[in-house]
Amino acid sequence: MSTAVIDNPANSRYELAEEGGTAFANYRRDGDVLTIPYVESPPALRGKGTAGRLLEGVVAHARAEKFKIVPICGYAVSWFQRHPEHADTLK
Repeated sequence: MSTAVIDNPANSRYELAEEGGTAFANYRRDGDVLTIPYVESPPALRGKGTAGRLLEGVVAHARAEKFKIVPICGYAVSWFQRHPEHADTLK
């Protein structure tokens, strides 16, 4: 069903393609800090966990690349609140 979360630096966003749509998390990178101002999932993918899988992929990238995340988007903030096991990636 899902493919890997990819970094699209040309558009400053992480992407996850599923079921013909693409969810994305825009970001700004400053050194080892990644700020996420906006996360969006196409209407057809909402309620299916796509945005959550996207953020899990972003967290995996953060751990692998040793950077910290600052979620600004309301969805990203609430996702991190629901998943305290990923608090180590927060700035």
